[in-house]
Amino acid sequence: MEWLTDLGYLGLLFGTFIAGTILSLSSDILLLALLVAGGDPWICLACATCGNALGALTSYAMGWFARWEWLERWFKVRHETLEQQRARIQRFGVWGAFFSWLPVIGQVFMIALGFYKVRPVATAAITFAGCFVRFLVWVLLFVWQGDAFVEWIKTY
Repeated sequence: MEWLTDLGYLGLLFGTFIAGTILSLSSDILLLALLVAGGDPWICLACATCGNALGALTSYAMGWFARWEWLERWFKVRHETLEQQRARIQRFGVWGAFFSWLPVIGQVFMIALGFYKVRPVATAAITFAGCFVRFLVWVLLFVWQGDAFVEWIKTY
């Protein structure tokens, strides 16, 4: 992950994009590493938010283009199971996109929202909002607490 921090803001954008997809990468650590290295907090916030949200929306697109037949044939998922999942997704609706940044669960939400073609514009807006809030917390902790926050992070 060090090579991503060496790329600066572009590395943060790319790394958080990867973390937003089905691949596992800690975008929080990447953000904090760039902040500690002297990155501008507000540019870091913008890059991390955009990268992570666009990665999550890539998962949404994967779901959008998936086909029922593929899931039934390749993954042995029964049609009844897919109908039950549809009911769950419709219950939570587009608000599941707010949690797109959660590891594993967030990607499942996004793929399911895409698969059931839940409102794309609202999904995108809520995805960006969720990612923004997540990274805003880290940036504010860093800005307000600075070195004390970095030392606290190092202990854990």
